[in-house]
Amino acid sequence: MRVVTWNLWWRFGPWRERQPAIAAELEAIDADLVLLQEVWADAVDGDQAQILADRLGFHVVRTRGDGGEPAPFANAILSRWPVRASFQLELPPHSTDRRPGRSAVLAVVDHPDGPQPVATTHLDWRYDASGRRQTQLDAIVTWFASTLTPELVGRGEPVRPLIFGGDLNAVPESDEVRRLVGASVPYGAEGGRSMVFTDAWAACGDGEGHTWTRDNPHSADAQWPRRRLDYLFSAWPRPKPTGNPIACRLGGLQPHDGVVPSDHAAVIAEFDDRPADPASRPLPS
Repeated sequence: MRVVTWNLWWRFGPWRERQPAIAAELEAIDADLVLLQEVWADAVDGDQAQILADRLGFHVVRTRGDGGEPAPFANAILSRWPVRASFQLELPPHSTDRRPGRSAVLAVVDHPDGPQPVATTHLDWRYDASGRRQTQLDAIVTWFASTLTPELVGRGEPVRPLIFGGDLNAVPESDEVRRLVGASVPYGAEGGRSMVFTDAWAACGDGEGHTWTRDNPHSADAQWPRRRLDYLFSAWPRPKPTGNPIACRLGGLQPHDGVVPSDHAAVIAEFDDRPADPASRPLPS
């Protein structure tokens, strides 16, 4: 199963010229699940997530407002398979960010071998916002643990390991990410709803994996150093080998018709699709 996560840089820079490049890159990646951040929508130009889903022939779940309208600054999940359930979480507020409220989106899709949960988010961007990002991730992980129950999403079927990705705006050695991968106290531990994850790049990526760099012409004059900010994770424990990362690479780095699609690189991972080994430890219920 191929999954990609990508921050599309909303309507910044030459955004109209970037749209064909984004669509062409997603077609070339040919993922089964597409996790997107900084997706736009308005009454004039439409819904970027729906436009891309229509081009790929995919189903779509995206952040929506209280009235069901597409949020103008959003996260989205595009799926090759039908969506059986979807959920949205508004993240704790962060007064330093002038953009609309941050969110997380969770979908359960009908993978051929059973219900597949997949989620994406985009955390507070500020360089000095580690504490806020940890608060946001704690809310997200607690939400995952309470939502992904067999009764709610499985309909009596075994649920495949959760795939979670997005732009965390945090580097691998940060407190934010260390808690996600079990290198520090996991999120949700105090309430008995902890979860930890395998970082696909750490498992099988080659090199530093920087997804944000000044080599990208859209960020050539930025203040920040090269960083790995974008991630794909697989929830642990999981029944081997189902959901194990087996390959990971970057995408979206090359121009299409002279235009680089975004200021972030995409992260593309392959996750093992083989059925669980009967001797493997089962997923917790």
